[in-house]
Amino acid sequence: MEASQPIRLNERMHLIDGFDLGLTERTGTYVIEEEELTLVDTGPSPSVKHVKKGLAALGHSLEDVKYIIVTHVHLDHSGGAGLLLQDCPNATVVVHPKGARHLSDPSRLIAGAKMVYGEQFDELFAPILAIPEERLLIKNEGDHLKIGPSCLLEFWDTPGHANHHFSIYDPVSNGVFAGDTVGIRYEQLVREGIDLYLPSTSPNQFNPRAMHNAIERMSLAELDAIYYGHFGKTDRPEQALRQSEEWLRVFVEEGQAALSSQLNAAQLAERLFNRVQTDLRTRNVPDDHEVYPYIRLDMQVSAMGILDTLSKQ
Repeated sequence: MEASQPIRLNERMHLIDGFDLGLTERTGTYVIEEEELTLVDTGPSPSVKHVKKGLAALGHSLEDVKYIIVTHVHLDHSGGAGLLLQDCPNATVVVHPKGARHLSDPSRLIAGAKMVYGEQFDELFAPILAIPEERLLIKNEGDHLKIGPSCLLEFWDTPGHANHHFSIYDPVSNGVFAGDTVGIRYEQLVREGIDLYLPSTSPNQFNPRAMHNAIERMSLAELDAIYYGHFGKTDRPEQALRQSEEWLRVFVEEGQAALSSQLNAAQLAERLFNRVQTDLRTRNVPDDHEVYPYIRLDMQVSAMGILDTLSKQ
């Protein structure tokens, strides 16, 4: 797949499409062009070639990269960090304290992904390279990272999607790099004027209360922008957060009903998909719209996480 040109978000920020899973506008890498060139999320290893091409298109060398921040250590966001780091001699990887050990020893991440993806693992994620501990920088709740004269990033501990998840507040844009903790944005719909933001409730650390708290925290912050792991930026954070909160309630209600009826994850995923499709039909989205493969994939993953969490309660 050919690399696309980086998407300009503002005067100091671009988004590089990583073509995760071979899909456009699925997962991306944010480039913050401050004095210390900073990337947010790498995508999986097959995305690294696109990240490199995107940086070159912006006029940056790999030697320019100073920080690679991973919002969390799920492979679709950080799986390529070790591979990219090999060619970024001046870079340090910034990670949540609960994620650091998985980057220095990714064996458990690899084993878990192989259980889910089986024979597809190598095509989707390989190689996953360990990162030396001396090249990791751990950031806790409230910690800061200065990347420019007037840019002091702040790290927020935001579990809900995963326990090893933080979000990064950028004071210059009054925006947050939210990873997956407050949901997924569907660029395929947004560019047609249709907003859809769904929670990402993947296994095995989905926590509805923690996710609600993350949504509320960002709402109270009165942000001007949210930068999503999947995919792109919204300039209407309050509307996006409200949608994610509403759908979170729907997801949990459907999960509780599925558990009571002894439905499996595939059956719950179909119910969730039907709820979303019904909503989009009221907004005149045709059933053959290009967004539906993305939504179906997300509902399959979210259904597994919902049943896993509810069955433990």
